[in-house]
Amino acid sequence: MSQDEVVSQTFRALIESADRKFARVRDLPLYGHRSQNQHYFQKVFKAYMRLWKYQQENRAKLVASGLNRWEIGEIASRIGQLYFNQYMRTSEARFIVEAYVFYEAILSRKYFEGAKVKQLGVRFKELRFYARFLLVSLILNRIEMVKFLVDRFRDLVDDCNANFRETNFKEWKIVVQEIVRFTKVDTAFAYIRPLRYCAMFDSHAASLPYVARFHAKKVLKFTDAILTSYHRNEVKFAELTLDTYRMLQCLEWEPTGSFYQKRPVLPNDHSGASIDHSGTSGVIDINFVADMTDPSLPPNPRKAVLYRPSATHLLAVIATVCEELPPESIMLLYLSASGKAGHSNVPQGEHSGGSRKSSSNKIVSRISQKQNSSIPEYHVNGKKESSDCYENYLWLGPRGNWDRNNLYPGDILPFTRRPLFLIVDSNISHAFKAGHTRCRKGRNCCSAAFTFEASI
Repeated sequence: MSQDEVVSQTFRALIESADRKFARVRDLPLYGHRSQNQHYFQKVFKAYMRLWKYQQENRAKLVASGLNRWEIGEIASRIGQLYFNQYMRTSEARFIVEAYVFYEAILSRKYFEGAKVKQLGVRFKELRFYARFLLVSLILNRIEMVKFLVDRFRDLVDDCNANFRETNFKEWKIVVQEIVRFTKVDTAFAYIRPLRYCAMFDSHAASLPYVARFHAKKVLKFTDAILTSYHRNEVKFAELTLDTYRMLQCLEWEPTGSFYQKRPVLPNDHSGASIDHSGTSGVIDINFVADMTDPSLPPNPRKAVLYRPSATHLLAVIATVCEELPPESIMLLYLSASGKAGHSNVPQGEHSGGSRKSSSNKIVSRISQKQNSSIPEYHVNGKKESSDCYENYLWLGPRGNWDRNNLYPGDILPFTRRPLFLIVDSNISHAFKAGHTRCRKGRNCCSAAFTFEASI
């Protein structure tokens, strides 16, 4: 066996090993079991680090033995996907920046564009690459890159539809429509100050100790957040809705200029001469172990972004995050949904599904009011509102499954054992108002009633 064949077989074995580890961590939940998940991610990152360095050191031999450029792009795309998943789990800016570095290098080096037109599988890999790169660019607010990618993505889908007429690309056309609609709606915020906390516009992190002196009670650390929304026909891209996208950015610090100065991509050759990519490439490198964080900024809170969860799934996630919440910490819960039957975004055909539940809730409400007549009522806009925790609810699901998709204010009560900051973006947000009517006897964690209203 020649040396080139040994190199090729070793490379294929490293790919199979890395792919097996990648399959184990790809579908892990983005919340809970942090230490265990971190162990798995360390293993898969090391596998891809070994694979990437091997192909760098043996690029000439691998190309001679038949290595395609799109295969290198697929490896780099997997690494970028790993970095993005790690960002979604930890909210550390260095991970999404690394994902952007890999995706931008794939684009500038045209790893997928050299593939033959008849290779349908390679085209699907290229489509997935553009969709993932668009999501990373959106979160990083790379506006010009997003515009460029949208045009390239649309042209690619049209080209695939023209060359593979026997294949249905309807789902990819829907993805194109989603990103076009998303960018069109978000244009109003594109050229104003960033949604992230920025030292140029907001109080710097160094001033926090001085602000803490004015607090009579101990200061809690904001470490975790859960973001979710459900509206019919809401603006979204992939599994990121417009509401959760903006909240995600509002809960992060704007990275400093050092992050944006990192441009590890090859310069374009405008002379028309071909660029030799067969040699060892040191442009893309894995910096998982390197410390890229900005020491002047506090860490971003970890965020679990849930796409259209059922009420039971949402409660399970809240319970998991509360269980792992560090001491002296607070969790933020953001809910964006329409409220109660008969209000906006609830069709008439769905009312019958919840009539039995609504009537039973009214009976339970009357019994509880007779047994405890001392429970007060609060007023909203001059109208009396019932103090029953199960009178109003948020609608968290599509038509049909009416009962199990109702989220009641009383469902949140068990989680007030830990410090909780609740934001309800709904037409019935007043039903979630904190106060004595919602607290158990002897509980002091939410004894002071407050209401915060904001319009965007």
